[in-house]
Amino acid sequence: MLDPNPGLILWTIVTFALLLVVLRKFAWKPLLKALNERENTVRNTLERAEAAKAEAERALEENRARLAKAEEESQKILREGRALGEKLKQEMTEQANQQSRRLVEQARQEIERDKEAALSQLRGEVSALVLQVAGKILNETIDDKKHRELIDESLRNLPKN
Repeated sequence: MLDPNPGLILWTIVTFALLLVVLRKFAWKPLLKALNERENTVRNTLERAEAAKAEAERALEENRARLAKAEEESQKILREGRALGEKLKQEMTEQANQQSRRLVEQARQEIERDKEAALSQLRGEVSALVLQVAGKILNETIDDKKHRELIDESLRNLPKN
């Protein structure tokens, strides 16, 4: 059943060798070339992916730096706004205080003027009454000039309260 046939072994070896030569010439080289090209493509793709990753990380760092700078600027603007608001508040308070002091001073001056006017009017009325009383007491008529002189002298001698 199993009997080795030397001719068949020889032709099998020759056929195998010929198949190897044909495969090497026509199949192995193109296969190796295709595998090398595939390897180069994968390597290039990986290198581009690494470069893209590095670029993305750099862009991320730049964005973080910009975000930190923007946050810092916004805090600065807020601080300046608060300081400006505080300054405006103080200025407005000072202006209101000045205006109220000015109004109080004007009111005092007006009261003083009204007081002087009232005192002057009161002196005039008192002098008229004094003249009438003096005229009745003396039963004589003194001219107006003499009356005025007497009243003014009496008023000067009165205390100023």
